[in-house]
Amino acid sequence: MHETQTVIIGAGPHGLAAAAHLGRAGVETTVFGDPMSFWRTMPKGMLLRSNWTATSIAEYDGPLSLDSYCTETGSDFHLPVPLDRFIDYGMWVQNRAAPHVDRRAVERVERDRDGFVLTLNDESRLAARRVVVAAGIADFVHRPAVTEGLPSELVSHTSEHDDLGVFREKTVLVVGGGQSALESAALMTESGADVEVAARADHLNWLHGGKYHRMLGKWSRLVYAPTDVGPMGLSRIVAVPDLFRRFPRALQEPMAYRAIRPAGAAWLRPRLEDVPIHVGTQVRSAEVVGDRLRVGLDDGSTRTVDHLLLGTGYRVDISRYPFLDPALAGAVQCVGGYPRLKVGMESSVSGLHFLGAPAAYSFGPIMRFVAGGWYGAESLTGAVTGRQARSRAGSPLPVSE
Repeated sequence: MHETQTVIIGAGPHGLAAAAHLGRAGVETTVFGDPMSFWRTMPKGMLLRSNWTATSIAEYDGPLSLDSYCTETGSDFHLPVPLDRFIDYGMWVQNRAAPHVDRRAVERVERDRDGFVLTLNDESRLAARRVVVAAGIADFVHRPAVTEGLPSELVSHTSEHDDLGVFREKTVLVVGGGQSALESAALMTESGADVEVAARADHLNWLHGGKYHRMLGKWSRLVYAPTDVGPMGLSRIVAVPDLFRRFPRALQEPMAYRAIRPAGAAWLRPRLEDVPIHVGTQVRSAEVVGDRLRVGLDDGSTRTVDHLLLGTGYRVDISRYPFLDPALAGAVQCVGGYPRLKVGMESSVSGLHFLGAPAAYSFGPIMRFVAGGWYGAESLTGAVTGRQARSRAGSPLPVSE
């Protein structure tokens, strides 16, 4: 059985960031995954909400940054960054950080006396001292209970569509008040669908589109971090996960919510002027009527629609990763599906690390975003090599508790 020091499962932004930093440190690493696969499932025409620096993978001011990509390839585009350009950029990073990605699927990860054993989809096996899970959020799709058992032809999640043009001339009710729901509504409307939105919150939140950054000019860096997560001031705190995690949990939770509450980008607002948006409204019932769906809302009204599109997000639960052996997943100390992680992004199972959204409980909200890969990769590398890393926000990352 082949052996390797470190395995990364996942070749999206967080996995590629880890591969880049571990590679620079000389750590033997094998990466499994289909590069940028989750992003390729997103709807055509989508635009990224993050600012320029926060859209960078692994680092925002180095050879793998978005600026470096544009300089080397001659690409010329501006904010908001188009999805297809970001995917091209991600593949460019992959070619430099992990050129030999193994595209075989990992079917099972089990604990072994000396580390872990991985079984691949061709039934071959691999032993690894460390396993880094950077498998993203695709397995964590959240669907309201009221939609259980309904046919996929009538109810689906936003994550299931790479082309919303299929709803042309259809009547669609979108559930949700965040970027995914609102941008999906805009894209469908622009493709000729008849769209309404139902949002549970009593109002929609709209981002400012960098208005205050521009007003502050060069001083904006004092209150806004390049990670672009959170409002003025709080942005600087959540940009340093090792600082954020030292706050009492009673403060962490409201801070995290304020930093990532559901919101739409400023450039979406004019695209939704003709879309009816109902706030403070939830779906209470849904039943099939012929080839359509009758949806009951909690204000007592009903809609008969061709499709119900769920922009209801994701709920982390690492036991839903299909490749984690149930015994291994059960051995990881968790809180509400999130693993408890220590410095180095390491779980309670020695040698098992988690990057991306599963790390948000322990290291704060930026772990849910591409920019969280900067810290995650540096912290992981510091722990693996035993050397102190330094975060992009300028704070040392200790390698032990």
